[in-house]
Amino acid sequence: MTVLASGSKGNCMVLSSSRTRILVDAGLSCRELFKRMRAAGEDPETLDAVVVTHEHQDHVQGLAVTARKLGIPVYFTEATHRAWMRWMVPQKRMTYADWLEKRKQGLGTGDVEMEGDAETGDFTADGVAPGACGGTEVEEQTKVESDPCRLPAVEYFQAGYSFSVGDIAVSSFTIPHDAVDPVGFVFEVEGIRVGLATDLGYVPPNVAQRLRGCDVLMIESNHDLEMLRDGPYPWSVKQRVMSRVGHLSNDAAAGYLEKNYDGQATYVVLAHLSESNNLPALARVAAEGALRERINLLANRLVLAQQHEPMASICL
Repeated sequence: MTVLASGSKGNCMVLSSSRTRILVDAGLSCRELFKRMRAAGEDPETLDAVVVTHEHQDHVQGLAVTARKLGIPVYFTEATHRAWMRWMVPQKRMTYADWLEKRKQGLGTGDVEMEGDAETGDFTADGVAPGACGGTEVEEQTKVESDPCRLPAVEYFQAGYSFSVGDIAVSSFTIPHDAVDPVGFVFEVEGIRVGLATDLGYVPPNVAQRLRGCDVLMIESNHDLEMLRDGPYPWSVKQRVMSRVGHLSNDAAAGYLEKNYDGQATYVVLAHLSESNNLPALARVAAEGALRERINLLANRLVLAQQHEPMASICL
């Protein structure tokens, strides 16, 4: 397991067995993702699939380019796939007057479906996202510009159900976050279980239950409450982060580790630390206090995932 990036500027992780390699989220640009994989001793060409937790930009920024470049399938819930497509192809806004002017100039507006209110002059036209994901060939670039959501293959799974990618069994579960259909995962291969639960406002019983018996546990420790309250974010954003569909604070992560975690993991990974509203030392102190005497050379070794460089690989 190699965490390539974790935080608000991009999230992605490589999970490997002896036969299969999965990319979990693709929140970095394709170029940066490949660079970090190679720095971590991983070959991007060996990836077999991408699995996606949810559609927020810091988890899907490089998804389309990476999947197309490698020719690999992407696993989503259907609702997340739809939300991702809406993000990739944003709606362009234009006034009725602008639309009439373009029509007079013969700029093809007759083919644009207009929706809106002639009284307010607020209309919507279907648009295409900037072509930031093309290949080098003209034909490929044309395809990308006409359909920026094009992927080599899409596989749907339902939250709460399991599926397999090669020899890796993937169990999904719903998490409380302000996305359309966000999920966490437990990956199981060769008797090893890796649990992933980031981007969640609190740890409900179903999540705590799913994370039992993991050999590696990756849990969010996003912010320090005092730093967040005193920090630069607008109050509306602070409320969102602190809400039950926001992100786990250091105290909330520590509360889970103290009261609901079964203590079985060889490694506990703290993830998605905010650069504006947290300090690694604060996250570590809170988690170590919760784990207390359970940290030793064989179990509950605490490590922190980073935003700007790959974390040292965990091999079991």
